Amino acid sequence: MPLQESELDLLRQWIGRSETRSDLIHAGAAHALAATLGDDRLLQDGDALPPLWHWIYFWTPAPAAAIGPDGHAARGGFLPPVALPRRMWAGGRLQFHAPLPVGSRAERRSRVTDVKARQGASGTLLFVTVEHAISCNGTACLTEEHDIVYRDLPRADAEPPAPKPAPGNPQWSRRVDPDPVLLFRYSALTFNGHRIHYDRSYVTGVEGYPGLVVHGPLVATLLMQLAQQALPGRTMRAFSFRALGPLFDVESFSLHGRLSDDGASVLLWAANARGELALQAEAALD
Repeated sequence: MPLQESELDLLRQWIGRSETRSDLIHAGAAHALAATLGDDRLLQDGDALPPLWHWIYFWTPAPAAAIGPDGHAARGGFLPPVALPRRMWAGGRLQFHAPLPVGSRAERRSRVTDVKARQGASGTLLFVTVEHAISCNGTACLTEEHDIVYRDLPRADAEPPAPKPAPGNPQWSRRVDPDPVLLFRYSALTFNGHRIHYDRSYVTGVEGYPGLVVHGPLVATLLMQLAQQALPGRTMRAFSFRALGPLFDVESFSLHGRLSDDGASVLLWAANARGELALQAEAALD
């Protein structure tokens, strides 16, 4: 059912809300993520945190009494109280300004910048955009626009949206066989209680998915890892990504990338086992 204008006006009152969190970019968490990703780097204090690894810091640990039925914090705190039952990370845009050093104390300032609704083929979609600015010792390290999408549960008679085929001609590719352990470890590292990533009875019985959902940020991080391994001498200046379809633990998926003709950027994408595009990204290079 479409949102009423009065409901949307209420949710838009959250635009401008802000919060600030600080965290120690401790090496132990970075080591745990490296192990989860199969990355053999052993980062030490003073080393630059790899791009996108900041997502394992700045937790928002809601108390147990404030958890909603999906495992996330109940609606209506920093984020608006959207009633739509499905909540997922839709994408984001990041600018990397300076290294974020391992072992440093950093600050993240977050602000809700937009709330908008539209009607999609599967029903109402509500998008919330949050801007994050992360700094260390007064130096801006990165800025990020984070898109969250809320949506209806699918109708029993609804036709699934037509899949989009993945691009061809990759220069680098990698197959990933996701499993519950990988998803659990990433959920634990990000303190993400969303049940779609670890509770099979919930994700299949309540949200109607065929299996555990692979985290969008995890897929984006794996794509960034693919690009960095292929281009070890290049620095990532910016990164943008958009989730186009879910990936599940019941089948493998693949990561792909290719350098642009001018060498200034990298196109990256993830595809499911049928070659359908699941996440697309682009990284600008220095």
